[in-house]
Amino acid sequence: MSDILIKNAHIIDPENSVNEIGDIFIKNGKFAPPESADDNTQIIDASGLIAAPGLVDLHVHLRDPGQTDKEDILTGCRAAAAGGVTSLLAMPNTAPAVDTPETVRYILDKAGSADAHVYVVGAITKGLESHEPTDIDGLYRAGISALSDDGRPVENTVMMADAMKKAAKLGIPVTAHCEDPYLAGGKINEGEISEKLGVRGMPRAAEDTGTARELALAAAYDVPIHICHVSTYTSANMIRDAKRAGVKVTAETAPHYIMLTENELLKKDADYRMNPPLRTERDRLAMIEALCDGTIDAIATDHAPHTPAEKSDFISAPNGSIGMETSFAAAYTVLVKGGFMSEEELIGKMSCSPARILGIEAGSITVGKTADLMLYKHEEWTVDPDKLHGKSKNTPFKGLTLSARVKLTVCGGKIVFSEI
Repeated sequence: MSDILIKNAHIIDPENSVNEIGDIFIKNGKFAPPESADDNTQIIDASGLIAAPGLVDLHVHLRDPGQTDKEDILTGCRAAAAGGVTSLLAMPNTAPAVDTPETVRYILDKAGSADAHVYVVGAITKGLESHEPTDIDGLYRAGISALSDDGRPVENTVMMADAMKKAAKLGIPVTAHCEDPYLAGGKINEGEISEKLGVRGMPRAAEDTGTARELALAAAYDVPIHICHVSTYTSANMIRDAKRAGVKVTAETAPHYIMLTENELLKKDADYRMNPPLRTERDRLAMIEALCDGTIDAIATDHAPHTPAEKSDFISAPNGSIGMETSFAAAYTVLVKGGFMSEEELIGKMSCSPARILGIEAGSITVGKTADLMLYKHEEWTVDPDKLHGKSKNTPFKGLTLSARVKLTVCGGKIVFSEI
């Protein structure tokens, strides 16, 4: 690993209130004072580029173990690096589920050579089936960084409450897939488009009742909860009210919920089907408002790879879309170019804030800390699925022109992606 001096970058580091032209020195995998660079240092001229902390994605499905035809740990992290993501939280709905210490150790061992730092979510219930709790202490000792049954809600409320209380004692977050399975089951958002297509809809109430339950548990037991992939204005309003009432809640939404609406489903293309589904323009604007006023703390991708064969049929295809490689570019295009927030605020939502939620050393360019960063440029590009770096190509942003592009990513002091 060679030392790296990045010169003349426009550095935006919200955690340290930095927004200026300057140099960044990386020595032995850590940020170091630029004046300590010597003649053996690799020099990168970053004139015209913006340097920011590496992104932290709180919601990623790596499909490994068991579904590696869709993605695996190494290819998923390669896609992450191409999108400026240097740390990611891997969800437990693999095959087998992440419900034993052995599976946790498998993921962490394989991630040792990956292009991003992988943090593992342990399952709350065995097999994600809501019948029997996992050995949370055993999972924690094996190295998990969070708890969730994501991919499914924890249907057993007692088990969810117990997990939240246990996680609070361990100092790790619970990330909640908020959904009432009795109300859910549709293919797309319930409303005008589902009626027009004659497709069973999924009501926003399915998400909203799940959100209400988790907020009630967090309030009742005075423990934290993190709400995943918020997509409805009602859930955003409930989270806003809960924060004002002092409930320990954080939340995320995804780039597709701030850029796209259910109108995309008129294409009858399963790449636009995910859970929660794309909603209405009112919901889209509510997600932007909630990001801007601090109701929603972070932007995460819910990166969910599927093979082309799986996604070939609009009705029978599984839910999910990929997103790590396009996440920053899409969010920048909507939020910064759209005039809703500054670059500093966006970077905060995608690096500093998720790092705080997860409790990891990331999200800043600070001397002595692990050197994770991205260089990006204000540059228009059109998303071509065939040029993306992961195994699967099911992106809902295909064919769209985005207004920022990651040019180089450093993870742990090593250049893991470069188009410079």
